[in-house]
Amino acid sequence: MRQRLSSEPDRYRGRRRVPTPPRSRYAAVVTTAFVGAGIVALGASALPDAKDVSPTVLDELKQASVTSQEAADRADNADRASRDSRSKDSAEPEVWLLPLQGYDFNSPYGVRWGKLHTGVDLVAGEGTPYVAIHDGLVTKAGWFGGYGNAVIVRHADGSEAIYGHSSAVSVKEGQQIKAGDQLGLVGQTGHAYGTHLHLEIHVKGQPVDPVPFLQQRGVDIKLQVEAIYSEVAAS
Repeated sequence: MRQRLSSEPDRYRGRRRVPTPPRSRYAAVVTTAFVGAGIVALGASALPDAKDVSPTVLDELKQASVTSQEAADRADNADRASRDSRSKDSAEPEVWLLPLQGYDFNSPYGVRWGKLHTGVDLVAGEGTPYVAIHDGLVTKAGWFGGYGNAVIVRHADGSEAIYGHSSAVSVKEGQQIKAGDQLGLVGQTGHAYGTHLHLEIHVKGQPVDPVPFLQQRGVDIKLQVEAIYSEVAAS
């Protein structure tokens, strides 16, 4: 076996690796910084500066905002109107009634004996109850000059009904009443000839003919008379 002499130089029997110097940390940091700055600059260039937005675009944005608010307001108004309409539809209808049942229509509204008869006379027996033709507030209950014992009711629309010549009244001043509530009893107090109910209607402080006034509200005093006569004829 051959012994290697100590003087024989060592030999590497493979490929020699060429050593490379270590990468500079400074170079890596600088490279990263440049790349990052480039990305930031590229992103910033893609976003518009507020100063660079044209007035037209700003106006369009403002107009869009106003339009959205107007649409919301219209929707709110429509909803409110719908609720109001439902509320009105659900409200009870106004009720107007005849003051008496079974009477004789006498002395209509108009000139009588040279003077204006400012109401209508409904002839009925002494002590016959009469009722309110409509809801309202009793503003007078008691003696009232030529009307004798009378009841005055002011309605919500401002009109007033006067019930005159009562033998007695059944309500008090300041009382709220409903259509159909008893107000008093038929009599002949005051300036009256025979027992009857004098019904008078005032609008804006002036007397009007009760017949057309009530007809416009679905109440026909003369129809009641015709019904009575029809029943008598049939019997």
